[in-house]
Amino acid sequence: MTVVDEKRTQDRPDRPKRRERKVSAFVAFRTALTAWLSRPLASFHLVLALTGVLTVIGIVMVLSASSVTSYDPTTGSSVYSLFYRQLMFVAIGTVVFWIGLRIKLERIRRMSATMVVICLGLLMLVLTPLGSTVNGSQGWFKLGVFTFQPVEAAKVALAFWGAHILVIKYNVIHQWRHLLVPVVPVALVMFALVMLQPDLGGTVTLAVVLLALLWFAGAPKRLFGVIMAGGLAGVLALAIIAPYRLDRVLSFLSPDTDLSSAGYQANQAKLALADGGLFGKGLGQGASNWGYLPNVQNDFIFALVGEELGFVGCAVVLALYSLVAVVGLRIATRNIDPWIRIVAGTLTMFLVAQAAINIGYVVGLLPVTGVTLPLISYGGTSLLITMLIMGVLANAARHEPEAVAALRSQGPGKFGRLLRLPAPDPYRPPTTTRKGLAGRGTGSGAKAARPAPRAARPAPAQERRRSVRQPTRRSTAARTNAARTTANRGARGTANRRGHW
Repeated sequence: MTVVDEKRTQDRPDRPKRRERKVSAFVAFRTALTAWLSRPLASFHLVLALTGVLTVIGIVMVLSASSVTSYDPTTGSSVYSLFYRQLMFVAIGTVVFWIGLRIKLERIRRMSATMVVICLGLLMLVLTPLGSTVNGSQGWFKLGVFTFQPVEAAKVALAFWGAHILVIKYNVIHQWRHLLVPVVPVALVMFALVMLQPDLGGTVTLAVVLLALLWFAGAPKRLFGVIMAGGLAGVLALAIIAPYRLDRVLSFLSPDTDLSSAGYQANQAKLALADGGLFGKGLGQGASNWGYLPNVQNDFIFALVGEELGFVGCAVVLALYSLVAVVGLRIATRNIDPWIRIVAGTLTMFLVAQAAINIGYVVGLLPVTGVTLPLISYGGTSLLITMLIMGVLANAARHEPEAVAALRSQGPGKFGRLLRLPAPDPYRPPTTTRKGLAGRGTGSGAKAARPAPRAARPAPAQERRRSVRQPTRRSTAARTNAARTTANRGARGTANRRGHW
């Protein structure tokens, strides 16, 4: 045997040990991860972490995207002007996040109808001379240096109110007229008001909210086929009517025909992604910052992420939004209150769909619609509404049954004490009234006027057994006299048989 063979035989016993170490390390990691996810407040902590990480990424990318375009020596604006505004929006959004986390879900559900009425009024008012036009869409209110877009608030209001109506009609939701009325007519009115601005991106995201509401409420699947077909026909009609929308659709279908006007942004976004490579050029080193990609800090910030952070940065952003989807659906499935379940699922699908639409048209899979990337794009109204949604999701995570039990028995915890969060009320199913309608549940805190399930109604046989088990005084006395009479008769019969009488 040569020296090489001896060395090989000596190295062979180490290979199984290395494999065992790798397997044991993987098993230990999986066990630790499973144990951590089984904690009562794991969903709550995940929402906090995802909100913080995405917000930090957005701050850094907005600084990189706006440092060149915000500098204007004629007006005296520095390279940090848009960055300071984004920091101000983040500060206000942190307060909004805390309000969404601290407010009782009972109060949100009670105010949902009022929110819808206010949003409908604002959508009508923005079409008057009081509204301002930005990028060809009259959908903004200007309040000094601040701007407000009412369609963003209308999406959240529709989710809250639609879930409330669908929970009330839970037992009759299999009937089409109860399923569609009044949620679908109100949503169609919102669609019409938003399209009058015009704002196709806002209409698409409103449609996502409506579809998510019907899906999580348990609507039949054939309904979604009809809605998707009607929505596709409506989008095609709207695209043909408006010339600029038709140019966007044609540039999407044939991106290489017109690279100077309609397809300029989409083509520059692809070039930015291609220039990034695997690890990117580095923060602040992208060519898109110098005006080669218009509105890079708003709608096309994902292209800048790919250019400066490369494929790795894009993969991290996609993984974070995937975690948002997983955590949001986890919160929806782990809750008992049906209103919280529908709201959590709808808001999660709205955020993830908005991110998917933005990333889809940046990479060339969808036509350009002008939808922002949640928590990363520059903007005031979109950032504040997204922070409110994340706060409501964190609030819903604290209403999971295990989380409620832990918070009420072990205290609020570190984050609860730091944020001064009250202990959530345990969910109680709606009580059955005399008319057969469900009363007010204290868990979600809203009036749920739906018939009580049959399992909650006592059957006549159960009532008879209950009356036998709990007799009255009169029945007890009668039973005692009957027992004495039976005993006397038995004693007499025994005495006669024995010859004592």
